[in-house]
Amino acid sequence: MPVLHSVIHKIDKKPDGNPAVLFLGSSEQVESQARDDLMNQFNENYNATSGKGWGFFHAESGAFPLSGWLAKYLAGGSDFLDFSIIAVEHLTRLMEESNLTTGGHALFCHYRQGLTDYLIIALVQETEAVTMTEELSLMTVKRLDLDHIRLASRINISEWQSNPQSKQYISFIKGKQGRKLNDYFRDFIGCQEGIDGAGETRTLLKAFSDFVESEDLGEESAREKTQTLVSYSMAQAKLGEPITIDELSELINEDQPKAFADFIKAADYGLSDTLPPDKKTLNKFRRFTGRAEGLSISFEQHLLGSKIEFDEAGGTLTLRGLPTQLTEQLKRVTA
Repeated sequence: MPVLHSVIHKIDKKPDGNPAVLFLGSSEQVESQARDDLMNQFNENYNATSGKGWGFFHAESGAFPLSGWLAKYLAGGSDFLDFSIIAVEHLTRLMEESNLTTGGHALFCHYRQGLTDYLIIALVQETEAVTMTEELSLMTVKRLDLDHIRLASRINISEWQSNPQSKQYISFIKGKQGRKLNDYFRDFIGCQEGIDGAGETRTLLKAFSDFVESEDLGEESAREKTQTLVSYSMAQAKLGEPITIDELSELINEDQPKAFADFIKAADYGLSDTLPPDKKTLNKFRRFTGRAEGLSISFEQHLLGSKIEFDEAGGTLTLRGLPTQLTEQLKRVTA
C-alpha cells in the first residue's frame, strides 16, 4: 500500500466554548516505516469498523467545496500540502459553527492499493499509553487512538474519476456518536448517501436464498455455497473492497460461473454490479438445513425468533408467514 502523500494537522478545541486553534503541519510526513505502519493500521481498523455509509459528492458549491479542491490537486493545480491546508481550515470553520466536537488530529493521506488511488480524511483523537524506558521505568505517552475512529471518510479517487455516475465511491463512518456529528463531518466531505450497504447486503442474501431454493440443492451443497458467499464477502469487507456479483457468481458455481449473476438479473432484484458488504448483516447470515423421511427444511438464521420458533424440549419448529404457494397447495389438499 504505497503512501503517495500524507499530512497531519491539529485542531485544538476544548468543550469549554473557546475558539478552536488550528496548528498546521509545515510539510508532508516524510517517508518512514512509522508513517506506513500508521496508515496500514488505520486502514485495518477502518475496514473493520461496522456501520459505514456509502455515497458520492454533492455538486461542487460554496457549501460543498472539497471536491473542487481535490480535483484541482489531482489536476496538478496545487500540491497535497496546500490542498490539505485549505481543507482543514474549512473543517475548522465548520467545527466552530457546529460546536459538536472537541477537535483532534486531521489526517489526510493519498495512497494507492493495487491500481486504485484512495484519499483518507479523518479526525483522530489522542489517548494515553504506557511504555517502558531504557532504564526500565514506566512512562506515560500520548498516541493517536486508531482503535476508536469516530470521524473518517475514504474516497475512491479512481472510481470517482472513471465512473462519476457511481453512487458508492465515498465511504464514511456513521458510528454511534449522533446524527448531528455525522452530518457535520459528511457536509465537510460534501458527501450525500447513495447506497445503503446494509440494505444492499440483505437483498443479496435474499437473492442467494432464492437461488439456492430454485436450484433445489442438497444440504451439503447449500451449506458449502453459503460458506463461500460469506467467506468471500467478509474478505472483501476486511480489504475495504466491494462485493462484485460476477466474481461471487464464479465462486459459487465454477461449472456454471454466470448462473447466480444471471439469476439476479433475471429476477430484477435491483442490485448493482458491485455493492458494499455490511459485516453486521453478514454475521447474522447462516442457513440451517435438514432432511429426514421426506421432510426438507431450510431457513436463514435471522428468521429464528420472528417467523420461526424452536422448542428445544419438544423438538419442534413453529413456522409463521408461510409462502403463498405452499399455503395454496395445503388448502387444496385439505379442502
